[in-house]
Amino acid sequence: MQFRRLGNSGLHVSVIGLGTNQFGGKVDEAGVKDLMDAALDGGMNLIDTADMYQDGRSEETIGKAIQGRRENFLIATKFYYARGEVGPNEKGGSRYHLMNAVEASLRRLDTDYIDLYQMHHWDESTPIEETLRALDDLITQGKVRYIGASNFSAWQLTHAKALSEMKAWNEFVSIQPHYHMFERGIEEELIPACNYFGWGILPYFPLAGGFLTGKYKAGQAAPKGSRGEQSPYVQKYMTDDNYAVLGQLTTFAEERDHTINELAHAWLLGQTAVSSVISGATSVEHVQANAKASEWELSTEEYEEVTKILDGEDE
Repeated sequence: MQFRRLGNSGLHVSVIGLGTNQFGGKVDEAGVKDLMDAALDGGMNLIDTADMYQDGRSEETIGKAIQGRRENFLIATKFYYARGEVGPNEKGGSRYHLMNAVEASLRRLDTDYIDLYQMHHWDESTPIEETLRALDDLITQGKVRYIGASNFSAWQLTHAKALSEMKAWNEFVSIQPHYHMFERGIEEELIPACNYFGWGILPYFPLAGGFLTGKYKAGQAAPKGSRGEQSPYVQKYMTDDNYAVLGQLTTFAEERDHTINELAHAWLLGQTAVSSVISGATSVEHVQANAKASEWELSTEEYEEVTKILDGEDE
């Protein structure tokens, strides 16, 4: 497993991180421990969760799985969304909600600190100054070590940075966006901003909900039990054009003795601003396959060739 700095910070993260949105749901407590064991065996140190995943059960199962070995993992979690039927103050980026949310996450994770605390979404109803000051206080208190954002635009991140610099507050070190081979909107503004200002990118959904695993075939029904049977998210990628591109990508990978899964991760890591790819898993085999993807480092020529396929410029 390779490691990269998280943005301009001094923290080093595994280039493949473990996504845990199914922990405490599809993956039970025993399964979570098995997956965490596999992640550790594969060299992963970054575990990404959120207080909303499975209504807090993801954090709870992670908290049990890290007991006795907390120092082996970097735990990243998120706040913003409401959980269940709650009042108007139990969501967003207000100091009130933030302080309540971090204490609840610390309890569920059964830990004294969170390595990377991320704002899950921009909050239009709360001045970002209020959120940033509260996050800075959490770092001062030792409850949080680094802060990041998720689903922010380039201007939102830049505005937050300017305020943090002006007030001498701790700054966001990372951004977690929706980014994969068939979802490339962040390349226009966010990636150039990250390259310039030094934010680390942590892409989520790197396999497009499974579309980039090769399990879906043109002209065939989605495999029974797969997400593609019912998920509109996966189904939106199941077009003739995308299947044609997928076929070319699969051939490219197989000609080099790799899988499309490995290519999807390797291509994302071809972006120098990407610190780690957050890849979800529901089985030990998934974790092992994702970890193996870190072994493939695309050459400049390979990266450009794949990008041409995605751009429809291949001959």
